[in-house]
Amino acid sequence: MGSIAIPGWLRRAQPGNDVSLALGVVALLAVLVVPLPAVLLDMGLAISITLSVLMLMTSLFLKRPLDFTSFPQLLLLTTLLRLALNVATTRLILTHGHEGPQAAGHVVSAFGGFLMGGDVVVGLIVFAILLVVNFMVITKGSGRIAEVAARFSLDALPGKQMAIDADLSAGLIDESEARRRRKELEEETGFFGAMDGAAKFVRGDAIAGLIITFINLLGGMAIGVARHGLSFADSAQTFSLLTVGDGLVSQIPALLTSVAAGIVVTKGNTEGTADQVMIDQLGAGPKPLALAAGAAGFMALMPGMPMLPFLAIAGAAGAGAWAKHRAANAPPPPPAAPPPPGDAPIADALRIDLLRLELGYGLLSLAAGDAPRLTEQIKGLRRSIAQEMGFVLPSVRIQDNLSLAPDTYAIRVKEIEAGRGQLRPPLLLAIDPTGGVPNLPGERCNEPTFGLPALWIEEARREEALARGCTVVDAAGVVATHITELVRENMAELLSFAETQKLLDELPAEHRKLVADLVPQQIGVGGIQRVLQALLSERVSIRDLPTILEGIQEACAAGARTVPGILAIVRVRLARQLSDAARGPQGYVPMVTLTADWEVAFTEALIGPPEERQLAMAPSRLSEFMERIRAVFDAATAAGEQPALVCSGPIRPHVRAIVERFRPSTMVLAHTEIHPRARIRTVGSL
Repeated sequence: MGSIAIPGWLRRAQPGNDVSLALGVVALLAVLVVPLPAVLLDMGLAISITLSVLMLMTSLFLKRPLDFTSFPQLLLLTTLLRLALNVATTRLILTHGHEGPQAAGHVVSAFGGFLMGGDVVVGLIVFAILLVVNFMVITKGSGRIAEVAARFSLDALPGKQMAIDADLSAGLIDESEARRRRKELEEETGFFGAMDGAAKFVRGDAIAGLIITFINLLGGMAIGVARHGLSFADSAQTFSLLTVGDGLVSQIPALLTSVAAGIVVTKGNTEGTADQVMIDQLGAGPKPLALAAGAAGFMALMPGMPMLPFLAIAGAAGAGAWAKHRAANAPPPPPAAPPPPGDAPIADALRIDLLRLELGYGLLSLAAGDAPRLTEQIKGLRRSIAQEMGFVLPSVRIQDNLSLAPDTYAIRVKEIEAGRGQLRPPLLLAIDPTGGVPNLPGERCNEPTFGLPALWIEEARREEALARGCTVVDAAGVVATHITELVRENMAELLSFAETQKLLDELPAEHRKLVADLVPQQIGVGGIQRVLQALLSERVSIRDLPTILEGIQEACAAGARTVPGILAIVRVRLARQLSDAARGPQGYVPMVTLTADWEVAFTEALIGPPEERQLAMAPSRLSEFMERIRAVFDAATAAGEQPALVCSGPIRPHVRAIVERFRPSTMVLAHTEIHPRARIRTVGSL
């Protein structure tokens, strides 16, 4: 048997399509002006009641308000449906009400007879009470909550948008997640704004129901007496039954819809269905349930009170309180057996330790025991680095390495070996500050951090070594010193994006506005990270982070976009700090200056655009420059000075790039980076 072809326009009219919704709205508008038979009226009333029950059940099982974003539109359409049915019912009551209780359909007649119970006065009073409950209590409260929710949602919109932008800039979320959050924020704001307006539909529906009820009652009785010759009693009996039935048929769906709207707007940001949330919160502890059980038991014992209901309630609440009490005081379950060891996730192989100390098996005692000396040294190192340089050093992972010799250790920075050495615990390392070998019995070696000649001595010779002016360090101190020096050399690499974000987040409250103005409008967190890394690479402390951020803001306002351009302005802001770091023990800043010839030579060797200048100097001139630096600085060191090299600002980064190759601890300052109040002294020139 062949299938029946369905026309295209009919397929589009099926439920869920745009045509079906348009036809439904047109049909509702048509009911306002076109008379409706009683059979179709009963069908419309049945649809109205069922829709109101469906909306109420949907709101009860919502997990969050945004899961029902079509609710404001449904409020409008169901209100229009009830008003259209009210108009159709009014037309039938006024035109055919004299024919009997079935004139407006079976649904109106059944509701009127059920509510009135044969008494007109009782029916009208009950109907009035339902109308007042809907209009004065539920509808008014729901409208007020919707208004406040819409206002608060709009007030919180800028802050939520800034939070999304901050998470995106910090790398906590990607672009797709940011778009999803912005869309959800837009839906939330639109939803609560629409609910504020839709609450007025419910309120207007209640007022319209009251007016229509009076029209049906007074107008029907007048028509029945004047036009159809009914007695006043018969007219009142017939038209009051139809009027109350019509009002009840319209008010019950309106009441259900108002309750659904109240549940949606009062849910707020609570996660979970209404039954789950209320049960979890009302029965959260045994004390409220126990007090409720006691109150119900007391009411049962009062004279004249029905004992059975209160005792039943007291027993149920008491049982719940006892169950909660037992659950709160039950012993914890035995720990589950550990799962069988399996293969570690492949992603674990991708993790990199920023700092790792590997020990040969002969040195494991340094990190073991009740109070391991090595771990204490590393804790002190992290604290001193934080106070001196302004950021918290990542944790140092300590592990054994059987491939190392028993007395050997290795230090790795990002999985790459940065240094190693040999220890002889429990011997002590004695170092002569003059650079010679201490004149003591012991095992000769080279100190692993700086390569200076040293001596492993017995504990009994500590006092003798100290008396000879030697520096005496135990094995754990040797490792800690080595780690400290390697950290200073690789500090820029250890400042990650996450650590930079953490530094910004932990700024005091008075500096949060500065960060908000700077990130991400003028520069991203990654740009700040690169500026801080450039400072750390020259061993400049970033502890004064607010001043650095002010310098970055000034540089961005001046149009600087590259790291060297921003760094030049930041270093000028840090002139007091830089001058203090370069100050010698005599209280002045010893300087070695560049002569005009070298200044001109470097300036003429710069090529490229202003923001990306590169140094293109002949190798022979570079060799000559480095030889001159060695000679001048060796002479200053022999005279007991540790001078800084001072040059003009445009060539300072390029001079520093040359000097750090063979004298990384030498400071290179621009003239503008020396504070005006700092005492200076020229100890040499190039």
